[in-house]
Amino acid sequence: MKAAPAGRAMVMSTAVLTVLTVIIAAGAMSLIMLAVRLARRPRNRLIPSTGLADEARALKRNQRVRDAVYLVRGETGMSHRAAARFVRKL
Repeated sequence: MKAAPAGRAMVMSTAVLTVLTVIIAAGAMSLIMLAVRLARRPRNRLIPSTGLADEARALKRNQRVRDAVYLVRGETGMSHRAAARFVRKL
């Protein structure tokens, strides 16, 4: 058997290494993009339902304003400021 020249073997391994690096980098980027999409908060409703408003109103009446804000935020995906404003206006 004849051994491959050293220069040719080095070129093949470099090309294979480059291809593998590109494949791994593309896979990692795809996983990161998927994780970012899955991590976004779901927006259930843009307008709070009357049931939610009643629950938040009851919490506010019992001096649990912070819990009411967190309830509204969790159900609607509102920002803290918007949810606090909504609870304040109840």
